[in-house]
Amino acid sequence: MTGEGTPEPPPLGAVADLTARIAQNVQRIIVGKPEVVRLALVTLLAEGHLLVEDVPGVGKTSLAKALARSLDCSVSRVQFTPDLLPGDITGMSVYNRQTGEFEFRPGPVFANVVIADEINRASPKTQSALLECMAEHQVTVDGGTYGLASPFLVVATQNPVEMDGTYPLPEAQRDRFTARISVGYPDPAAELAMIDEHAGADPLDTLRPVADARAVRSVIEAVRRVRVGAEVRQYCVDLVGATRRQPELRLGASPRATLHLVRAARAQAALAGRGYVVPDDVQAVAVPVLAHRLTVAPEAGASRVTAADVVRGLLSRLPVRAPSRA
Repeated sequence: MTGEGTPEPPPLGAVADLTARIAQNVQRIIVGKPEVVRLALVTLLAEGHLLVEDVPGVGKTSLAKALARSLDCSVSRVQFTPDLLPGDITGMSVYNRQTGEFEFRPGPVFANVVIADEINRASPKTQSALLECMAEHQVTVDGGTYGLASPFLVVATQNPVEMDGTYPLPEAQRDRFTARISVGYPDPAAELAMIDEHAGADPLDTLRPVADARAVRSVIEAVRRVRVGAEVRQYCVDLVGATRRQPELRLGASPRATLHLVRAARAQAALAGRGYVVPDDVQAVAVPVLAHRLTVAPEAGASRVTAADVVRGLLSRLPVRAPSRA
């Protein structure tokens, strides 16, 4: 049964067609990065939030803007700075002299797509304003609770933590993001094509929506119905559980990571037009879904071992086994 304002979910072939149109639209801006665009769409269909981390100038904000403009829905953008306050994001109560009462004024988080630009340039106090929003799709201010729009997607960009003027995201904040991706530098051919595209005008100005909020809610409902067999569920539990026993890691993945991994695998299967998840779907999304949640032990970090290396190692040696029977 679908919620109010949500049409019956389309067949999975239609889901793949719609997401292909969105991907084609975004790739007009982000040239030569189909895998990055695919992971962004997986996050959208998984009802999650996306963290885009990379050095300045590679198109992090352009990716967020292109995805937002491809959807005909409400969009807001917040430039995170050291002086930003939590109320600047969530909204605040303002005294109305005429009525003699306080009224809630919604902040920019009340939109379908929220672009949090350079999120790690704000203080941890301000970053924490997004915790409830991202996990529960609601805002609590002065004892009042206000629901957020549906769909609700936060696309946050951040610079690497070793760069000046950044605050590392706390573990609780990182855990709210379904996936983390890096855009990376373009290859020479893509960079040359980018010069031609941007020679006359910004191509973002010509980008037109190819789907609306109602259509996105519909495809999300279809993704929820993608079947996850017992053996795949067991594989996800084994994979996340294994991160908690690795000597290279000081902090493994949380139970929330297991839920996000299953949802992302469902979305990956739906993009392929399948109504069921296979282990390959889990493996395709495991690194972007899990790596940013893990904390590498100091000794392993000194040996240049990364969290992504640990996840890839687990994928290479962890078998898909039959589900345990209680």
